[in-house]
Amino acid sequence: MKARELSKRLTYLGAGVGLVLFALFGLLPGSFIGGVLGLNIAGKIFGIPITPTVPTKIIIALMMILGVVVSAVLFITSTAILGWLIGYIIGTIFEKKTVAEEKQ
Repeated sequence: MKARELSKRLTYLGAGVGLVLFALFGLLPGSFIGGVLGLNIAGKIFGIPITPTVPTKIIIALMMILGVVVSAVLFITSTAILGWLIGYIIGTIFEKKTVAEEKQ
């Protein structure tokens, strides 16, 4: 198996693992952190205490969605890059061994 094929397969595997890790550990914290950030922004714009009006709810909801999206991007891309790197390293090691064995 070539290094390129192995790194491609492990990239997909890493992305899948990242998706599972995001669902387990990133969804709720991303929503929580985004919501707190939305509350802070709405507090700066409209003043404290925050009244439950439509613009404040929209700001908080958008920031919660943004927090979840950023969390998903971080989890999935970091594990995909890690999988690609591991696959590339292992593939090049095995390619060098097979090339050295073919020369002998």
